[in-house]
This record gives sequence, structure tokens and C-alpha cells, in this order.
Amino acid sequence: MITLKESDKAPLFKGKTQNGKIVSLKDFKGKKLVLYFYPQDLTPTCTVQACNLRDNYALLKKEGFEIIGISPDDEMKHKKFSTKHSLPFTLIADTNHEIIDAYGVWGEKQLYGRKYMGLHRTTFLIDEKGVIKKIFLKPKSKQHAEEIIAAWKK
Repeated sequence: MITLKESDKAPLFKGKTQNGKIVSLKDFKGKKLVLYFYPQDLTPTCTVQACNLRDNYALLKKEGFEIIGISPDDEMKHKKFSTKHSLPFTLIADTNHEIIDAYGVWGEKQLYGRKYMGLHRTTFLIDEKGVIKKIFLKPKSKQHAEEIIAAWKK
């Protein structure tokens, strides 16, 4: 589970995008980063969240944010998701859970009384120096961009 706290240094990561490119946290030094973890491509709530970020992408960019989505899905599924919904931001495939585990977003979940292991929808706002400024443990999928901007301005 999440042991990171606001004001902690963000764990370094490196991963492959939906376009086969390798990106790392170091690539975003000097930039504000929205690092959002979501359970699965092409599912209803994950799609709503991604489309909210897409629809508000220009506003987020104007505020200086870069966006990266991470899930345990592979690059091909990310590519399909990104293409189908015209997502203008990077998705990282973390099939080995290296980044997911470093950020502590994998753990026990419950649905209809059944317990299982899965990814907890979580967003980290990381400042220009690589420090976690805000952690959203339960982001509002339909208003996620708005809550990101509001939290940053606090």
C-alpha cells in the first residue's frame, strides 16, 4: 500500500510508452508532472478519467503540467486505448509492476464483498524538483483535471 507522503521525493522510474519510447522521471525535471495510476485500459471509469484529462489537456498544459498515465496493461493495449480516445498524453506500460510497486498503488481491493489484489486509482502531483506535492487517493474521474489545478493552486 501507499507509504509515500506529500513532500517525499518521488521514486525514480523508467518505462515504455504506448509508442515504444522509453521515458523516465528524469525527463520531466523542471516540469510539473501529473502521474496518474489507473487499473485498466478501455474500462468505463478509466476511460472517463482519461477523457477528462484529454478534454482539459490544453488547460493543464497552460498551467505547466505534463501528464503520464500508468497501468499494468501492455504497450499494445495502451496504443489501442490512446488511439481510440485520442489521448494526447503518454501512457506507460508497467506489466512487471516496477513503477506500481515503487509508488505503492497495488494492494487489496474489494468488490461486491469479494477481496482481490489490484491497482488503486491514485494520482501524484510532482513538482519541478521531483517532490510529491499532492496525492489523490480517490481521484474524481469526471472532474480530475479540475481537482488537479485546484490542488496545485492551494
